[in-house]
Amino acid sequence: MTIQNPDITQDLATVQLDPAQQVELNNLLNECQAHLESCDADLISKAFKLAFLSHKGIVRASGEPYYLHPLEVARIVVKEIGMDDVSVAAALLHDTVEDTEVSLDDIRSEFGPTVAHLIDGMTKISGVFKSKGAKQAETFMKLLLSMAEDLRVVLIKFADRLHNMRTIQHLPRKKQLSIANETMELFAPLAHRFGIYNIKSELEDLSFKTMDPTGYKFIARKLREKKDAREKFISKFLEPVEEQLRASGFKFNVKGRPKHIYSIYRKMTRQQKPFEEIYDLFAIRIILQEPHTKEDCWRVYSFITDSYTPIPERFRDFISVPKANGYQSLHTTVVSSTGQKVEIQIRTEKMDEIAERGFAAHWRYKEGPGKEQDINRFVSWVRDVLDNPRPEAATEFVEDFQLNLYTDEIYVFSPKGELKTLPKGATPIDFAFEIHSEVGERALAAKVNGKIVPLRLRLKSGDQVEIITGKQINLNPDWINDVVTHKARARLRQYIKQKERKVSNEGRQLWNKKADRAGIEISDQELAKVATRLRYSSLQMLFFDIGSGVYDVNKLLKAVKSYMSKGRVDESEARSDLDSPAADHYKIAYDINNIHGGGEGLILNGELTDVRFSFARCCNPIPGDDVVGFISREGDIKIHRVSCKNTRHLIKTDGERIVDVSWARNTGNQFMAAIRIVGEDRVGLVSDISSLISKNLKTNMKSINVTSDSGMFEGTLIIMVDGIGHLEKVIMRLQKVNGIKEVYRYE
Repeated sequence: MTIQNPDITQDLATVQLDPAQQVELNNLLNECQAHLESCDADLISKAFKLAFLSHKGIVRASGEPYYLHPLEVARIVVKEIGMDDVSVAAALLHDTVEDTEVSLDDIRSEFGPTVAHLIDGMTKISGVFKSKGAKQAETFMKLLLSMAEDLRVVLIKFADRLHNMRTIQHLPRKKQLSIANETMELFAPLAHRFGIYNIKSELEDLSFKTMDPTGYKFIARKLREKKDAREKFISKFLEPVEEQLRASGFKFNVKGRPKHIYSIYRKMTRQQKPFEEIYDLFAIRIILQEPHTKEDCWRVYSFITDSYTPIPERFRDFISVPKANGYQSLHTTVVSSTGQKVEIQIRTEKMDEIAERGFAAHWRYKEGPGKEQDINRFVSWVRDVLDNPRPEAATEFVEDFQLNLYTDEIYVFSPKGELKTLPKGATPIDFAFEIHSEVGERALAAKVNGKIVPLRLRLKSGDQVEIITGKQINLNPDWINDVVTHKARARLRQYIKQKERKVSNEGRQLWNKKADRAGIEISDQELAKVATRLRYSSLQMLFFDIGSGVYDVNKLLKAVKSYMSKGRVDESEARSDLDSPAADHYKIAYDINNIHGGGEGLILNGELTDVRFSFARCCNPIPGDDVVGFISREGDIKIHRVSCKNTRHLIKTDGERIVDVSWARNTGNQFMAAIRIVGEDRVGLVSDISSLISKNLKTNMKSINVTSDSGMFEGTLIIMVDGIGHLEKVIMRLQKVNGIKEVYRYE
C-alpha cells in the first residue's frame, strides 16, 4: 500500500504495534468473535493498524490520542449495534480520508470497494458553501444518498455520533450546543426511524444533558431517589402474573426500567406537569424466550388482565400492525391494586432485539424467510424521499426530510383495504401523495369512512380514505401549511417556487420596460443593493412583489434614481416604501432588538462586560439558569434559556451568532418568573398565598390569576426573584400551604 504520508508507507501486515495498542486490538477482536457471526481478523487488524498510524501524533479535544475515537466507534458497532466485520473495518477507518493524507483510492486498493463506499458515505462533503448550515445540510444529504445504497453507512454514522456525544464535554460551549441541537433534530429522530431505540434514547439524553444540564440533573436525581421504591413495587406487582406464567410453562425474562430522561422531560413540558404527576415513568417488559410466538404474547396479555384492570384506550397492538420501523410489541396500561397506572409491554426475544437494535437486528436475521423484504422496507422510504422533487437548497431538503422522522403514527386504509402508515396529523392530501404523486396533484375531494370531507381534515387511525381526482393538476399553495409528509410538502414547495419564478419574471419584465423608457441602465448587482435598502432579502423577492402588484414599480424607479444620484436611498423614502411583507419582518426585528437591558450581570467570554443586552420574553431567564446569547443585527445580545423552545431554532438558523454568556454574582437586579399552582379550593387560599409570598418571603408579587372549578383551582403567579435559588425557595414554601397539590415553574 502506497500512501502519501511517509510514516505509513510500510506494509500494514508487517506493522508491529506497541504492547498497549496490541492489547486494544486483541480486545476488539475478542469482542468481534463474541458478538458477530463471522470475523475476518486480518481485515480488522489491518484497519486498526492504519487507523493508529494515520492518526499518530493527533489528539482530540480531551487530550487523548485520536485513534481511540475510531476504536470506540468500532466497539459501538460491534457491541451495541451488532453489524459485520466489514462495518467494523469501516468504523476504524471512517476519519482517515477526511482528516489524514490517506485517500479513498488507498482504502479501495487495500480494503476493497465496499469498505471504501462506506467510508465515502460518511465523509463530509467537500467544497465551499454559503453558510455552515448549508454545509451540514449538504453533508446530511450525501449521507442519505449513500444510505440508499448501503444502510450500514448510517449505522456507522450513528456509532460515530454517539461517541462524539459521549465526549462532548471537552468541546467549547458554542460547539456543544450546535452539535447537540443537530443530534436532537436529525440523528436521534433518524435512529428512531430505523428502530434503534437504545441509541436513539442515549442520543436524546446526551443532547438534553448538553442543552439543559440543570433540567437533566433534576430528573436524574428524582429517578435515583425513587429507584428502591420502584423496584419493590415492580416485584410485588408482577407476583401474580409471574405465578401464572410459570404454571403455564412459559420461559420469560422481565425488565422494569425507567423511561429515558428526555422522554420524561418531554412529557412534563407537553402536559405542563411536575415530575411527581407523570405516572408512566417506567415500563415493565415481559420478554418471552424462544421458541415462543406472537400467539403466546396474547396469552400473556390475558394473564395480565386476569390480575389487573386494563385501560382500554391505552391498548396498542403493534404485533398485528408493526410500526414503520419494524417495531412489534403488545402495549397495555393497567391499574394496580394501589391505584397506580402501569405500562406493560409484551414481546418475544426476537421482537425485543428488533425493538432495541432496529434495522441492525433485521440485518442479523436477514437469512430467515421474508427478512430480505424487511430490509427492503427500510431502504425503500429513503429512496422514495430522494426520488421525489428535491428542493434546490440542501437546507430545505433537510427540513422536509425531518417530516419523515416522525414519532407518532396513524394507520389508515384505502378503499380496497390496503394499509398505509402516516404521521399523526396527516390529511387526505398526505394520503393522496402516499398513494401516488399524480393522485396528490389531481386531488379534488376526499371521502373518509364514506362521507365527503375537506382535504385538510386531520385523519385518525382506522379511517378508510378515498381520493376523488380530476383530469388536471389541482395543487393549492395553501396546502403547504396543512401537509405533514415529505412527499406532499416537497411537491407543493416545488409548485410554489415555479409560480414564484413566473411571477418574479413578470415583475422583472415590468421593471425592464420601465427602466428602458426612463433610459436607466443598472446591473443586477447594483439593483440588489437597492433591494436590500428597501428591506428586501433578495432581488427575486422584490421582483415577486412587483409582479404580484404588492410593490409599485414606479417606487422602485424613484429609489433607483435616488441611489444613482446620491449613492444611497433616502431614509424617509426607504421607510415610506416599507409596505411589503419582507419590510414588515425587518421592522418587527428592529423594534425587538432595540429593547435593551442594563450592562450589569452579564459575563461574556469569561469577563464582566458592559455590552448592551436584554432578556428574551419567550423564556424569561433568571440567574442560575443555563443561558446562551445571540448577537442581534444592532450588536447587542439577546439572552435565552438553553431549554427555551426558540433556542434550537436560533442555533440552527444563526449558529454563527451564538456567544457564550454566564451570570455575574450579586447582580442586585430582580427578574420576573412564573409559578403554576394546582390544588383544592377553599376560603382564604389566595390570601394565604399572598401573605406567604409578600410578608413571609418578602417577595414582590406582580400578579396572581386563579380559576376555580368543581372544588379545584389552578393559578399562575408572576413574582420577582433574584435568581434560581430564590425561586426554588418560594416553590418549596408554597408546597406546604394547606390545599396545594402541585407547584412548579411555569414555562
